Amino acid sequence: MLSAEMDILSWYGALVRSIEGSTLLAWTALAAALVILSKSAGVFVDSSVRIAEKFKIPKVVIGIVLVSLATTAPELSVSLMSATTGKPEMALGNAIGSVICDDGLALGLAGLVSAAPILIMPVVLRISGIFLLCVEILAFLFVVFDSTLDRLEGAILVGLFFGYLAYLLSRHKRGKLQSGAEEGPMPAKKAVVPVVALLFVVSLLGIIAASKFIVVAAVKIAHVFRVPETVIALTVVAFGTSIPEVATCVVAARRKQGALAVGNIIGADIMNICWVAGASAVANPLVLGTKEILFMFPAMFVIVGAMLAMLRHRYSLTRPKGAVLLGLYVLYLFLAAFVMKFPA
Repeated sequence: MLSAEMDILSWYGALVRSIEGSTLLAWTALAAALVILSKSAGVFVDSSVRIAEKFKIPKVVIGIVLVSLATTAPELSVSLMSATTGKPEMALGNAIGSVICDDGLALGLAGLVSAAPILIMPVVLRISGIFLLCVEILAFLFVVFDSTLDRLEGAILVGLFFGYLAYLLSRHKRGKLQSGAEEGPMPAKKAVVPVVALLFVVSLLGIIAASKFIVVAAVKIAHVFRVPETVIALTVVAFGTSIPEVATCVVAARRKQGALAVGNIIGADIMNICWVAGASAVANPLVLGTKEILFMFPAMFVIVGAMLAMLRHRYSLTRPKGAVLLGLYVLYLFLAAFVMKFPA
């Protein structure tokens, strides 16, 4: 068994090195990974919805808790690896950059591709939206004065995350998270729990594996076009680790499961700040340059604030709102490329 695992790791390492050494192979890997990602995301959304229906849990709660915990696995693995291997600035930059990508790109695309406006549960938006803004501000205050998220601050964020989950689930048990905003159920099928759970896990592994190859290929292609390293860290890596959220959100919106899409993104935002950045800081204090902090945090405040304000308006996500979010994300990319060209 151990020998088989070593063979897989060896094969994986050889394939990564090949992609890093060949532009043609990088483009090929990127195309193949996107196909795998699309198929895996479809199965992942279907299995998530069936789990929600089987246990009679609102889809938005499944999105905030289960789906978000799963789709933020790449962010957590990349940030933990970065923190423990002497690249703490990558860990924090990846977490904050992923929040920006989730809200601007994923929700923006979801709004554009959805056939009808995505309805939002007011009670969940109030609870999760307020909590998200609070932890964003707290994280900013933790790092703005000393450019460091230390172990104690990380532990506080992790503790707040578990407190938030406990509060959300307790409200669900008391029936306080019910709303008419839930979409209709999937077409009737016999849902066998072990089979659905297996599909959930296998499709998640497909999403994560495809995401890893997309990151490797994207970094190689970015180097070919002489994109600065800092810009790659703040945009390409953050985008790559956010691909599961983007794919899941878009597929959910296309399949008229908007509550799952919105819940996934809001939950992923909270997890990126509290769980990904917090747990990484507990492993090793995270340090980011002053220039990056004063650029990324304000950018996050603008995009997250715009997202919450638009979702609050008539409690829906429409195509015009999706276009605005996507436009803000494109503007962020241009500003990142411009700002990071200059030394601190």
